[in-house]
Amino acid sequence: MTTKHVLITGGAGFIGCNAARYFGQRNWQVTVLDNLSRAGTESNLAWLRDEAEFELARIDVRDTGAVDRVISEKKPDAVIHLAAQVAVTTSVTDPRMDFDVNALGTFNLLDAVRRHRPEAVFLFASTNKVYGKITGASSELRGNRYAYTNRPHGIPESEPLDFLSPYGCSKGAADQYVLDFARIYGIPAAAFRQSCIYGPRQFGIEDQGWVAWFAIATLLQKNITIYGDGKQVRDVLHVDDLVRAYEAAIRSPDEIRGQAFNIGGGTAQTLSLLELVDLLEQHFKRKIPLKFDQWRPGDQEVYVSDVRKLDKILGWKPQIDAKSGVGKLIEWVEANRDAF
Repeated sequence: MTTKHVLITGGAGFIGCNAARYFGQRNWQVTVLDNLSRAGTESNLAWLRDEAEFELARIDVRDTGAVDRVISEKKPDAVIHLAAQVAVTTSVTDPRMDFDVNALGTFNLLDAVRRHRPEAVFLFASTNKVYGKITGASSELRGNRYAYTNRPHGIPESEPLDFLSPYGCSKGAADQYVLDFARIYGIPAAAFRQSCIYGPRQFGIEDQGWVAWFAIATLLQKNITIYGDGKQVRDVLHVDDLVRAYEAAIRSPDEIRGQAFNIGGGTAQTLSLLELVDLLEQHFKRKIPLKFDQWRPGDQEVYVSDVRKLDKILGWKPQIDAKSGVGKLIEWVEANRDAF
């Protein structure tokens, strides 16, 4: 395959810098688009410069003119749109900013692609939050973790949408614009409704990136608060598996056009909060003091993605098991203690 050009928005963030490294090391031309507003982005860029070649476009996706210019000038073969406001709590306190970044920012990119590069593959990092509380799914406590009683393969893409919280609304609106631009304008665009992604270069905080946050807090002996009973379960996906899925999608534009994909660890790679704590205690060889608080509004006892559609269409499955993946994350956290 001839050298291709990928533009990665939010490319200095956790997923973005890992994606930029992945494609750069496979001889793709890489443009990183980022406004560098998030903590850790400068550190990620410094790391990335040692790993792969790339060009930086310091642009905010809310800047319509700047977005238009970069798509017009670069004419990328693929756009991986990761730039976002990522915390539900922030969306509640500042819903206008959340809308501007997530909904308007995505529209700006889509419209620029429509006008200047409609053949470019457009991958949008959506979220499982577009499904809201998933009232049709029931769960029960089995041993020390919750499990679905009527969704044996996890949540499929056919699950009704229910945008809960301003964050859910802004990401959900963007998700639907992506699918509709594929239908109306023929852009090979798809929405990846991502579950819990984790891995190196993730500067997790309490409100976002819980796997990394637990590891960082444990290393630094900071307080960890568990909202609920800690038996809630999520499917977790290592970032290396995620970027493999991005590449598979880019290589199959006709198959993914206008499709939504649920992507996470699936039923094979799940962790409860307390199970993650147990892995950390085993590694650090000490008991982790926990504080428990009330369940947060909208929090689910269990969320697991049904990833069979990705397997059927792209032949993709997670390859990194949760225990070894968390081990790799801990190694990175320990090696970068001074960065936190």
